[in-house]
Amino acid sequence: MPDTRVLVVGAGVAGLAAALRLAHQGLSVTVLERSAKSGGKLHAEMIDGQAIDTGPTVFTMRWVFDELLQSVGTTLEGELVLQRLPVLARHFWPDGSALDLFDDPAASEAAIEAFAGAEEAARFRAFCARTRALYDTLEGPFIRAQLAGVPHFMGRLGPSGLALLTRLGPLRTLWRSMERQFTDPRLRQLFARYATYTGSSPWHAPATLSLITQVEMDGVWAVQGGMPALAQCLERLCRKHGVQFRFNAECREISVAHGRARGVVLASGEKLESEAVVFNGDASALRQGLLGTAARTAVPGKAGTRSLSAVTWSVLAKTRGLVPDRHNLFFGQDYAQEFTDIFKRSRLPQDPTLYVCAQDRGLAAAPAGRERLLCLVNAPAVGDGDRDSLGAEALARCRQTSFDLMARCGLQVEADAEHTVCTSPQHFHQRFPGTGGALYGQATHGWLSIFSRPGAVSKVPGLYLAGGSAHPGPGVPMATQSGRLAAEAILASLASTRRSHRVATSGGTSMPSAMTAKWGSP
Repeated sequence: MPDTRVLVVGAGVAGLAAALRLAHQGLSVTVLERSAKSGGKLHAEMIDGQAIDTGPTVFTMRWVFDELLQSVGTTLEGELVLQRLPVLARHFWPDGSALDLFDDPAASEAAIEAFAGAEEAARFRAFCARTRALYDTLEGPFIRAQLAGVPHFMGRLGPSGLALLTRLGPLRTLWRSMERQFTDPRLRQLFARYATYTGSSPWHAPATLSLITQVEMDGVWAVQGGMPALAQCLERLCRKHGVQFRFNAECREISVAHGRARGVVLASGEKLESEAVVFNGDASALRQGLLGTAARTAVPGKAGTRSLSAVTWSVLAKTRGLVPDRHNLFFGQDYAQEFTDIFKRSRLPQDPTLYVCAQDRGLAAAPAGRERLLCLVNAPAVGDGDRDSLGAEALARCRQTSFDLMARCGLQVEADAEHTVCTSPQHFHQRFPGTGGALYGQATHGWLSIFSRPGAVSKVPGLYLAGGSAHPGPGVPMATQSGRLAAEAILASLASTRRSHRVATSGGTSMPSAMTAKWGSP
């Protein structure tokens, strides 16, 4: 088994999860990362000696990490310090209204009753029951399972699952579903925003994405040391199990010989051989031929609509006015216009929704001086296109509009240039080639779009896919799950090869040499 060599291209959470599982099973694993450290989108900016998370900031679906670490002989509690947040998010509107959602559904229901009345509270209670049933229905057949075609998926759902999806309306958009669920336009806006968790527009995303509400209701945690601490934890465990890491090692090409992935060629020209390659990068890079022409066939078909990108401002600033929590949403006046600007006009939104992660809030007392803030607005993934739409003037206007929105809602942020780092779709495109800055792979537009993401087993034998652009989708827990699925696919192929070889040789060859000599088709 140690003679079975696997190369993992990309040290994001999906690549780390795959490497950890494979190394724990005795395979020889090397992780190649083009940057100087692991984490991928789990990233922090240093401002005046303080680390500010600039990538994903929400830790959910804890079971994914519990199961991963238990599978390699440890526990999440033993490796990371997590604190459950009592407030899921604080929401603000320009009319002065505000609403907190809590990890206790009863507390959220009471808050909604005070915010919008008893009838809306009752609708929220019914909405929670539906999203709970939807999540429970899809977790096994979709999130935990390898990608399969529509007929296979329908078979996994069974009669009760099919009946649930029929009642939900599989062709209905998330926005249309929210119009049926709530009468208060602010609540429609709030719960429709979960489409953006997959980088999508609520006016095109399927109603099934309402299950993300349940994901947050099941708990949101803060990670001591920030979200990059999760990547550091996985890297530490990988090293413990013998994984080798090579940083500043950019992959120029995935080598394919006789129709099978056989290794990689680095930008330096160095060639590395392996029996399998896990690509933890955006599938669009493969489709565009950025990893070699032979690897393009790994993800056939036409690329879908790019998902959202973002403009972010990492700031160390003094604040005054309203009291934010850790996760805060500031909504504009015209929600539909935001997505028209992004997806139809390919420009920064004129009336954006602003997300603010106040990283010194939530569980601790309010900071006495400057506090760490990540301010984010959705943006089009055009980081490889028209520079004018993302030029200095456009970014300055977007910043002014966004910070003015905060001020109208009651939060003043005193941020100066010295303590601010701005990141645009152009920066994300440079970090994640082939994406244009898209942060979630392709947008989840239309019900069948969930089946258009590539699965772990690519069309090139020996090449496996992991990451937010692959099944089961974007976000830290889903990307982590994709890494587990890639590892499972490799191990299943090894087991199949071992069984086939034993039949052919009557057990006359050792298992490691048999797996090295020939693999079964994935």
